[in-house]
Amino acid sequence: MNDAPPPAPGIPPPPTLPPVPRVLRWVLHGFAVLCLGLGVVGIFVPGLPTTVFILLAAWAAARSSPRLHEWLWYHRLFGPMLRDWARGGWVSRRAKWNASFLMALCAVILFLTVSQRWAAIMGSASMACVLVWLWCRPEPPADP
Repeated sequence: MNDAPPPAPGIPPPPTLPPVPRVLRWVLHGFAVLCLGLGVVGIFVPGLPTTVFILLAAWAAARSSPRLHEWLWYHRLFGPMLRDWARGGWVSRRAKWNASFLMALCAVILFLTVSQRWAAIMGSASMACVLVWLWCRPEPPADP
């Protein structure tokens, strides 16, 4: 995170927001770093969401650290997700399928390992609600 990648041709600059008070800026920066860390861990740990934490990290970084926000905006893995969300709350079909697969896997693990059936049902119902919301999100337009 030393230097932000150079802006790629055709990628708009990250949105800028008005500054916040210094104390709040430090709190938001810590929150951004925490969410970024959880998002990176979520890449490797099934059941821990990546997208939500990266979106939260970008939101907090946009208000606290323009440098971190720019790094996230142009990042090869996180950038497209953030730009799609900023353009209209778009979620790619690939992200939807990945989330569906991982939530189904987590539901199976819940039913196989949890002795309290109601807990597995509640967890699976929560994931099903998230999936319904996710699949209702618009997808980015196809590139020509």
